[in-house]
Amino acid sequence: MSQSTPFLQSLLSLLLLLLCTNYALCDPLVNFQVAQPPPFILDSESLQCTTTIIQRTFGSSIGDPEIVKYTPPTGCSTPDVWAGITLNFTVTSNGTQLPRFAFFTFQNVEIWRSSTSIPNESGADGIVWTYVKDVTRFIPLFSQPGTFILQLDNVVQTGLDGEFAVTLEATIFSGSSRFPPAQRADLIIPLTTLANNTGDEASVPPGFSLEVTLPRNAVTAFAELQASANGDDMFWYSNPPNQFLSYFPDGIISEGPFREVRVLVDGQVAGVAFPYAFLSTGTSPAAWRPIAPYGALDMPTYHLDLTPFIPILTNGQPHNITLDVASAESDHHINENWYLSGLLQVNLDSSTLPTTGNITLYQAEDYALSTVTGSNDSDINIIVNASRSIHIEAEIIAGSGEQTKVVFTQNLEYGNVQNYPQHDPNPQQVFQIASGETLSTHNGETALQDTFTYPLLMDSAMPGTGALWSQIDQSYDRELHPAPFIMGTTIVEHQVAAGTVNTIEIDNFGSNGTSSNTFNYIDTEGNTYTRQVNASGSAITFDNQGGTLAPKAAS
Repeated sequence: MSQSTPFLQSLLSLLLLLLCTNYALCDPLVNFQVAQPPPFILDSESLQCTTTIIQRTFGSSIGDPEIVKYTPPTGCSTPDVWAGITLNFTVTSNGTQLPRFAFFTFQNVEIWRSSTSIPNESGADGIVWTYVKDVTRFIPLFSQPGTFILQLDNVVQTGLDGEFAVTLEATIFSGSSRFPPAQRADLIIPLTTLANNTGDEASVPPGFSLEVTLPRNAVTAFAELQASANGDDMFWYSNPPNQFLSYFPDGIISEGPFREVRVLVDGQVAGVAFPYAFLSTGTSPAAWRPIAPYGALDMPTYHLDLTPFIPILTNGQPHNITLDVASAESDHHINENWYLSGLLQVNLDSSTLPTTGNITLYQAEDYALSTVTGSNDSDINIIVNASRSIHIEAEIIAGSGEQTKVVFTQNLEYGNVQNYPQHDPNPQQVFQIASGETLSTHNGETALQDTFTYPLLMDSAMPGTGALWSQIDQSYDRELHPAPFIMGTTIVEHQVAAGTVNTIEIDNFGSNGTSSNTFNYIDTEGNTYTRQVNASGSAITFDNQGGTLAPKAAS
């Protein structure tokens, strides 16, 4: 036996190596969200500087964010010639855990909102994911030293032992012949809680308000909003309206399925967003292995032009800006809670003299118009429709004498259809679609455009005890030009995923999911990217990438 042991050990080691290499039995699951690579990564001419911002394992981390001091890297030219900035977020985990939000706050501005992927069930080899995000529009922040905060509230306890090992790196790209120095705002103003010991997102309800004072020579102000549901409003799109609660058993979450995010300036509605239905990897977990729901790792943001209010905001006085979320219920109440934050990208006039002017037309109702109908014959059927129309015009007179006519309009539509088995609180089918256009022109030239369609179809059934089958068909179709100094993009994304989850054992959802994802991207600089990728049983079955941004080996 002593002479044969080394041989047997070698044979066993070789067998394990073959299993790990050929069948990935010893590797963590590589999870990913389909998205376009930032264009700068392929630029061989650009000088690139990478710096590690955060390395941390988040165990029991509620109330314990990672807070670090950031200093712009040296040796990467000066900020005035920076062409782009990316953040690389890599996370590994093992064990059992729920999805958690990740809030990235820099200089009191929330610059990215993400969520964690669910690790493999207990005893498996864990999970890893990497997401690279373009944060070029925040060059004014990254060009200065400041505080960077990553809030990732995780809970470790019996039955939930997964921890998240995080690395966050920033890469700065200097200008080149292909990518000249990026345009940028003169000033970025946070619309956040301004907390310095945690993430700066506000929890609503109630609405969050902040007093803001703009420089007197400001001439434009573009808002960007972060908004995601949590708690009892996590699945807001499947909530029945209050007037039909008698159709259901006691305890069902209500307040209806419609939500709009509102921005108010001194109590007046300045613009709204009909949010995309963000899904985490916890929504039918087997369906998202290894392809995460679109938006799970990089949640969409919403853009508005607040320039019509510049004559008011530049009068030298503080002004109240409110962020809230409203429903279509009679009291417009929502469940707890939504996480909101925002920022203003502000440009200044060449003159230091005050900007003047006035709002010449204001047409905006306090809340969206809505209708609700329903019946409970053989099944329960509920239909909710809503619409928004906003039209604001203003004359802006800069201190230098330049005059600008601003026209800001929004025309948004929403529909939601819910079908339930009689007296069954679990949704059988939910179909929702939000669509519309936000458009702002300055002297007739487009300054902001956001044309979108967000359809969502969810089917669910309980075919056996403790097993819930779900299928999700969701699209994100959006042409977005956020501001004259931010690159515009067009994304057409469609994802169909299905899976069965054991509703009794949290760490036993199996590998029974399927997913199909089709993604098309083009931007105003001519960069393109396409990807079609399918998965079954936690393994990729088809993957094809194309376009100018595709990896060289896949083009």
